[in-house]
Amino acid sequence: MTKRRLGRGLDALLGGSYAEGDADAAAQSLQTVGQDEASDDATRTNLLISSVDPNPFQPRRTFDPLELAGLVQSIQQHGVLQPIVARRVGERFQLVAGERRLRAAQEAGLHEVPARVIEADDQQVFELAIVENLQRTDLNAIEKARAFRDYIDRFFSTQDELATRLGLDRSTVSNFIRLLDLPPAIQQAVESGKLSQGHARALLSIGDPAKQHEVCRRIVTEGLSVRQVETLVAAERPEKSKSKPSVNPHRTSHVTELEGVLRECLGTHVEIRLTGKEQGQIVVGFATNDDFERIVEMIRGSSFGSAAA
Repeated sequence: MTKRRLGRGLDALLGGSYAEGDADAAAQSLQTVGQDEASDDATRTNLLISSVDPNPFQPRRTFDPLELAGLVQSIQQHGVLQPIVARRVGERFQLVAGERRLRAAQEAGLHEVPARVIEADDQQVFELAIVENLQRTDLNAIEKARAFRDYIDRFFSTQDELATRLGLDRSTVSNFIRLLDLPPAIQQAVESGKLSQGHARALLSIGDPAKQHEVCRRIVTEGLSVRQVETLVAAERPEKSKSKPSVNPHRTSHVTELEGVLRECLGTHVEIRLTGKEQGQIVVGFATNDDFERIVEMIRGSSFGSAAA
């Protein structure tokens, strides 16, 4: 099956102004990804709610009860305006997109829902489940991070491949997955809304889990902003600069420019430390094992060599 990039195609798949989900566009787009298109008449139908099983790849673990209640009321008044998307699995159907609509329809007392039945494999369904939720602000950062990691583990993918498939920057995928390096209690604080994604990313700069917990407690109790946390973390780092001369006579604007080139190429902090006129060190920072492996692969690869040149 030919793999296509879903990124820009998912604007059509989910709609550029996606809110609840454009199921018609979703079905049409999924069917073009390595599948033969069926006719519109053949894919549109009504399904018994009792015959539709949940999406096993759904990254969302919780659903806002107030939002769901509002959707129930809307369905009671106007019906289900957008069909769900499902695929056939054996004698039953499996939800692909539209879980909130399906739940709300059931709570509204409906026995059937309009649907488009499509052909899609597990990988396509997983990708759609991720993107359907990426544009929803109430899907928290930890849920997104787990979805990215689960996809990579399940389909033996890489961060680069997943980013390409979803039309995202690799750094976006990497930054989410890095959040899973935080202690479970801090991840739970992000899930519950006590910490923002910005807070969590700032805490990653602290290597000591005990210190991470301490700063997390201060964020919650003192209401620290992300900027305040970043300042706090920076202030508590060892002041290496005290052991260095205030001015390095060998450091030129060219060296500073080269630092910038290396940082851009490697996507991480890089420092050129000069110890003499023609001597020194290149210090490359990394935050996680995955980040380390990514940097090593870039240094080994020809693409890095050509970019640096």
